[in-house]
Amino acid sequence: MTNEVPLTSRSLPIALLRARERVMGPIRKMLTDVGVTEQQWRVLRVLDEEGPQEPTHIADRACLLLPSLTRILQKLETKGLIRREVHPDDKRRQIVDISAKGRQIIRDNIQVTVHLAEDLRTKLGPDRHEALLDLLNELRNLET
Repeated sequence: MTNEVPLTSRSLPIALLRARERVMGPIRKMLTDVGVTEQQWRVLRVLDEEGPQEPTHIADRACLLLPSLTRILQKLETKGLIRREVHPDDKRRQIVDISAKGRQIIRDNIQVTVHLAEDLRTKLGPDRHEALLDLLNELRNLET
């Protein structure tokens, strides 16, 4: 093991940030036009894909911290993009669901994200794209 600090061009954290910017840059334009943030979009996508659920599950699936999610849910509710209801079995908990307006935002814009994803897949090549996803998922699942 070496004590040498890697060059920024070979630093995994910096490479991940640069890759994230490459992927998210074009999506941000679409989100700005729609009037939602990246985090709000992720919450809407999770709810659209997986249905009503508790905030802790949404936070995990949307890669958000629970305190941040609380603020995001407030904004989404104010915009009429989600609904919150008391959990039927435990009045201290809540269930969050996407509204028809939120679902429409997804439907109106999902083709843009599909096109951008396909463009990246084409540029990387299908095999390298799948390998990258596999490696990133493997990295995520490493035990600390």
